[in-house]
Amino acid sequence: MKKLLLIRHAKATHESGYTDFERPLTEKGITGAEAMAAHLLEKGIIPQLFVTSPALRTHTTANIFTDTLKLNPSTIIKAIYDAGEPTLMRIINELPAEQDFVALVGHNPAVAQILYSLSGAIKEVPPGTVALIEFDLDSWEEIYEDSGKLTYYDNPKI
Repeated sequence: MKKLLLIRHAKATHESGYTDFERPLTEKGITGAEAMAAHLLEKGIIPQLFVTSPALRTHTTANIFTDTLKLNPSTIIKAIYDAGEPTLMRIINELPAEQDFVALVGHNPAVAQILYSLSGAIKEVPPGTVALIEFDLDSWEEIYEDSGKLTYYDNPKI
């Protein structure tokens, strides 16, 4: 069985003076990410590996989760930054075979699109959302549209 934890980056600033790539998290975003990471820890939802976009807001979000969950630093995958659903699917299909539970920290609309594509679940995906999809499959390469089941969903606004 493979498990994928999709995480949309926490709330980031929209203030001028930053490029999109350099937008930092807001205080509310940091607090929300810390809360979501703590919820995962409480529930024992602990991925083996985190992969993230290199953008500041996603990388910072991933760091909050890996610090809270006491995991190795996340692996940066440049293509996550401006990925659409097809690119995210390719990235998921190429995840390391030896890892059964991976978290992917990315951006909308791609996170919401891949959540729907993989599980059929229609969910709002505000900043800081976490969504766990489980697959009754043995390899990442086997994952395809509608092959997963949403088993956990939460966000800082719930």
